[in-house]
Amino acid sequence: MKIRIKGIRRASAVAVTAGAVLSAGAFAAPAQAAAPVAPTITAKGGFVMNNGTGKSLFTKAADTRRSTGSTTKIMTARVVLGQSNLNLDSKVTVQKAYSDYIVDNDWASSARLIVGDKVTVRQLLYGLMLPSGCDAAYALADKFGSGSTRDARVKSFIGKMNSTAKSLGLTNTHFDSFDGIGKGSNYSTPRDLTKLASNAMKYSTFRSVVKTKSTKQKVTTKSGGYRYMEWTNTNTLLDSYSGTIGVKTGSGPEAKYCLVFAATRNGKTVIGTVLADSSVAARTTSAKKLMDYGFKK
Repeated sequence: MKIRIKGIRRASAVAVTAGAVLSAGAFAAPAQAAAPVAPTITAKGGFVMNNGTGKSLFTKAADTRRSTGSTTKIMTARVVLGQSNLNLDSKVTVQKAYSDYIVDNDWASSARLIVGDKVTVRQLLYGLMLPSGCDAAYALADKFGSGSTRDARVKSFIGKMNSTAKSLGLTNTHFDSFDGIGKGSNYSTPRDLTKLASNAMKYSTFRSVVKTKSTKQKVTTKSGGYRYMEWTNTNTLLDSYSGTIGVKTGSGPEAKYCLVFAATRNGKTVIGTVLADSSVAARTTSAKKLMDYGFKK
């Protein structure tokens, strides 16, 4: 009886010990990190991807065509930078037509170019992307389009914008203007604009321009003297979101408030777009939410 009792006690002790080990093992297992919750954004369309891999990280009506406002100017810059034998230091004389265009279009933002000044292509790119100058966009279209008249050159340049979109596989994108002040058929999608920006960021000049918070540029005046032009970037993410490296704001009566954005943290770059948001503050908040989410994915 005593032997049997000892056996029972020993068996019980072994069982308890084994149970304790199993329980301890279960509690000691590393906890699985909870998957990040996809954010809610006020923008009607949104997209973000890993710029290194091209993997989609967030979509909201990502392939719905919408007016793009001045985010169109990403393509304006991309067409210029894609020219063969491009000389960024070649000079362009500012024409009265460029300033008249600003006066004639209520929503046209200006780089405040002065008629008769001689500015370089590089300077025009800063005037295009920082203050979102429609006059700078006009000057670039006039410079890099083909034809014997200004209208022909502008039409040619817009044709280059569309052929470039096609070559990049942007199947839901079309341009009818060089600056986003379109005539009803200037549109893209969050996914397409993000892919466009990703491609444009391959150009070192583009990267340098869009990450610049402000610049002071020396330009030649009509009389042969010089003046300084000062431009500040409309992309407030450069000051308010750590790691931001660009890209471009946009707005308009149809486009509402848009933003193409990119940031790098710990060697990872996320890039994306929000379209048709309700305000400048809202588009900034939406972009920050998408970047936060993108870095967690």
